[in-house]
Amino acid sequence: MATGRLVEVYLDLLSQPCRAVHILLNATGIPHRVRTVALRRGEHRSPEFIKLNPMMKVPVMVDDGFILTESDAILKYLATKYDVPEHWYPRQPERRARVDEYTAWHHSNTRPHAAKVFILEVLLPTQTSSQVDEVRLAGALSQLDDTLDKLETMFLRRQPFLCGDDITVADLLAVCELMQPVGGARDVLQQRPQLQRWRTRVQSAVGESFDRAHAVLFALRDRRHARL
Repeated sequence: MATGRLVEVYLDLLSQPCRAVHILLNATGIPHRVRTVALRRGEHRSPEFIKLNPMMKVPVMVDDGFILTESDAILKYLATKYDVPEHWYPRQPERRARVDEYTAWHHSNTRPHAAKVFILEVLLPTQTSSQVDEVRLAGALSQLDDTLDKLETMFLRRQPFLCGDDITVADLLAVCELMQPVGGARDVLQQRPQLQRWRTRVQSAVGESFDRAHAVLFALRDRRHARL
């Protein structure tokens, strides 16, 4: 493993991409230190954080003075630099291209469509003390269903993980997005046995790091259940 200082990561684990980075670090044993940035308290707008990332977004990684933003880039950097199992981001060109293919697609499909469900069902009602806009929510769920169809028919097909026979950083990005509506007590994979089996395989592959990363989200779900 590459030597140097601990990798520092600035995270809010209510953020889906932050959870993906957190899981990779813990599942692979890369030495690191987590610096929590509470988005709900505006800590991403502090002068200190803006020096790290003027775009005021998490995650941010600092590795021996090298600052990197964007979860996709951070995951691939960590898997490339550190001595982790090769399957996370394969070196073989065709297998690596499959990971890049998914992650390119992810940012205009899985990420916005799953996030929109959470925003409409949890975030906006909480922030504005308003009722859920059921019409907009139904539209978002329909859009997400189309994305889930494509995950099953294009990416999973007859393979256990999104990009082949083993877990990659693509699976982490995807599963963390699809878990986000759980914060609103909604399992978007409930009627999707193929995707449920995939999620179980991802959880098994990363072990306890999955639950550690999602503990804040599960707590949010439990509070919502208690109010229902």
